[in-house]
Amino acid sequence: MAVWGGAGASGLTVGALLGGILTSAYGWPAVFFVNVPLVVIIIARALIIMPRDVNQGSHRSFDLPGALTATIGITLLVYVLVQGPESGWASPSILLALVAGLILLAAFFVIEARSDDPLMPLRLFSNRYALAGMLLTLFFGATLGALPYFETVLFQGMLGFDALWTGLAFLVPAVAIFIGTQLGERMATGSGVRASLVIGQVLSVAGMVAFAYGISPDWGYIGLVPGMAVLGVGQGMVWTAMWIVSATGVAQEEQGVASGMASTSLQVGLAVGLAILVAVANGVGESIGQTATIGLIEGTRFAVYLAAVGTVLRLIVALTLPRRVEVPAGVNYAPAE
Repeated sequence: MAVWGGAGASGLTVGALLGGILTSAYGWPAVFFVNVPLVVIIIARALIIMPRDVNQGSHRSFDLPGALTATIGITLLVYVLVQGPESGWASPSILLALVAGLILLAAFFVIEARSDDPLMPLRLFSNRYALAGMLLTLFFGATLGALPYFETVLFQGMLGFDALWTGLAFLVPAVAIFIGTQLGERMATGSGVRASLVIGQVLSVAGMVAFAYGISPDWGYIGLVPGMAVLGVGQGMVWTAMWIVSATGVAQEEQGVASGMASTSLQVGLAVGLAILVAVANGVGESIGQTATIGLIEGTRFAVYLAAVGTVLRLIVALTLPRRVEVPAGVNYAPAE
């Protein structure tokens, strides 16, 4: 898990730097085109390296009604959060989207409860680790996952960096995240996954507070570095540990479903959390009523503090986990041990 997390941090480092170079040289479309040959290489290597799936004698159908109700319902809620401040929270379009989104999400859970082959088996919610993993990834996406947006806005809006320098500016958090994934692996193995989660989230909160405090045109990029460094280490520790929790105590044949549920929670948290934080940041910035730069700084600072509060909620979830995992009878997969 630490190797996997470290690979992701390395990809963030290289991607941020090369993204800045490509954008500066060829424009924004280049960051999309470059993915085409990369995906072709991945597909080719997967066909060569990965063995064929073994037919277990069972057939799973695709839960199309569940996929549609969940996707459209979440999309409508994100639309409400993004468009609400502009159109007005009481406008007919916003109210209609809100009601429709809630109805579709309620329908999703009804469908999943009655389906013979659900997209998201509700029985996995009885596994405290799988449930905790979903909550951890949800809050992670809504808080830490949304911060790169605000970092980019500060680099370009407050500091005036172009695309290349913005990519270079992300080297500090990327390297810190890589270090955090390695520390998280060693702590999860030696002291337990809960210790890694708790310490990682405490560091994340401290890093966000320091980052928000360091937002100042007078201090420039140097004022942001301490917070980004501490935040990155904490984020890396949490990243490794929360995926271990998500897979703990889940039967081998349901590992894919459990990881899919956690991944979905991460993406939902990212979409909804970013929409909320941006709306809050814009609202605070507009209420300041001074220059655009001051509004950007104050709005971003408030959003980061709000993300720190969300991280405290994730810390509470981590504290509900036992110091050592308790594996249900018959389950032979317990990576958190």
